[in-house]
Amino acid sequence: MQTESVSKIKRLDQSGYPLLVARLLLGVVFLLMGWNKVSDPIAFLKLLREYEMFPPSAYVLENAIALTLPWIEVICGLALIAGVFVRGAAFALLVMLTGFTIVIAIRAIGMYNTGEFKSFCDVKFDCGCGGGLVGMCRKLPENFGLWLACWIPFLSTSRRFCLASLLGNTPSTDSESAANPTKITTESATS
Repeated sequence: MQTESVSKIKRLDQSGYPLLVARLLLGVVFLLMGWNKVSDPIAFLKLLREYEMFPPSAYVLENAIALTLPWIEVICGLALIAGVFVRGAAFALLVMLTGFTIVIAIRAIGMYNTGEFKSFCDVKFDCGCGGGLVGMCRKLPENFGLWLACWIPFLSTSRRFCLASLLGNTPSTDSESAANPTKITTESATS
């Protein structure tokens, strides 16, 4: 029974459709969120400073984060949409989402503990994600959903519908190359 369900998951993964949906969803979301920050780095820097993660003397680090982080989001979004460096882009987004979510949760808990809010869901602030004021009972599950979606391109062995596999640069699946390692070397030797 368990091998049957694993087989179904592998077949679904090899179809490439879950990967395609996850890539496009994550790619568009991070491209838009990153571009929103790129277009106004000063506003993003001001929002970043509201988290009070660094001492005032670390302004160079804050400036570097405010300038580079949005571009990383844009590049990862474009990579996922195009289907190149899929696993690396997904890993970068996993790391960033983990950090973002922890920092947002810490700030929200701190705001809630001031006693100004009746419930945790009443806590709202501009987290710097590009969506303006957002409630924590929406933002934290949203981030968790994006975090879960990042695991699909990170773990998927399929590269169907990816630009890299369409150009013939990589095998369409890792299992294909594992099953026949000489196929890749033979093809590359004849090129």
